Amino acid sequence: MKLTALMTLAALFVYAWTMSNAAMARGKFKVKAPLMDGPLEFQSIMRVQANTLESLPLLLAPLWMCALFLGDQWAAAGGALWCVGRVLYALAYYKDPSKRTLGYMLSMSASGLLIVGTCVGLLLH
Repeated sequence: MKLTALMTLAALFVYAWTMSNAAMARGKFKVKAPLMDGPLEFQSIMRVQANTLESLPLLLAPLWMCALFLGDQWAAAGGALWCVGRVLYALAYYKDPSKRTLGYMLSMSASGLLIVGTCVGLLLH
């Protein structure tokens, strides 16, 4: 489960990175909490942080269930794909929100594959 634990830490690092970007955007654009409105660039940065938080449950629960029932390496591969997808999603969204599709599809596919992997692992046990 060492690889799954590493991917869990990597996912949390990705989330912390988006949180840091959101905090810096508040300072850069002078948008005080709890306000969420500001220039488009600020809104995009905030959406990336919120969307990443919203997608974490779809990663973390299936990640660990897949590790338990199918194996550490399979789960870690899914976790790595999710992390790559979320970073690509963020970088694209920061530049042009309409270009976020590839990263979104990769991270959601990773979650879906982890769910399928959990089901396969359960059936094999």
